Amino acid sequence: MNLALAGLIVLMIGDSHLAAKDFLLASLHSALEEQGGNVHSYGVCGSMPHDWVAQTTLSCGRGQRHNMEEPEIEKTDKSKVWSLAALLRRYHPDLLIVELGDNMAGYGVLPELPKDWITQQIKALLVPVRADHLPCLWVGPAWGTEGGTSKKNFARVKELSDFLSGQVAPCHYVDSLKFSKPGEWPTYDGEHLTTDSYQIWGNDIAGEVVRFAATLHRH
Repeated sequence: MNLALAGLIVLMIGDSHLAAKDFLLASLHSALEEQGGNVHSYGVCGSMPHDWVAQTTLSCGRGQRHNMEEPEIEKTDKSKVWSLAALLRRYHPDLLIVELGDNMAGYGVLPELPKDWITQQIKALLVPVRADHLPCLWVGPAWGTEGGTSKKNFARVKELSDFLSGQVAPCHYVDSLKFSKPGEWPTYDGEHLTTDSYQIWGNDIAGEVVRFAATLHRH
C-alpha cells in the first residue's frame, strides 16, 4: 500500500482549533498519521504568528499530540507558546503545517482588518521556514457561523482568507472556505466547530496535504 506521507516528518502548529482533543488535534492529526506521516502537533488557544516567535504566555490552554499517542491537553491560564524555531530544530520536519488565522481577524472588535500588522506577524514567523527552504502549508480559517461569543462574520473571514492567501509565501495556502458554504458547518460559539464538523474539516485539509506532498522531491 502506497501511503502519501510515508517516511515524512510532519510538524503542525496552530491556535485553539488545534488545542483541544476533539478538534483538528484529533481529526487532522489522525488523518495525516493514516497516510504514513510521523506527525507532531502543537496548538495554543488564542495564538497568533508573533506568539510562536516571542513565546508569549496566553490564558486559555494548549495541547500537543505525537504520532498515535493520545492528545495532551493543558487547561491553564498561563500557557507558554512554543517557539517554532526550536520545534524546527527538534524535529527537522520534511513538512510544516501552520493553522493560524481567526485570532488575527478582530471579529467584532476592529473596524478594519489590520493588514500591515498581519503581514509583519507572518513575515517574522516564516523567517526560519524561508531560511531552511522548508515545504510548508498554511491553513486558512473556516467559515464558522455568524455571531456567537466569537462575533465571527462571513465578510471579515472572507477578507482575512483572501488577504492571507497573498501573504504566506513560500507556504502553499489552503483555502478552507472552499470546503463548505457559509454557515454549513455548525459551531458552538461562531468560531469553534462541532466534533462532526472538525472531522470533515480535518479530512478536507488532509486531502490538500496529500496533494501537496505528491509535489515534493523525496530525499
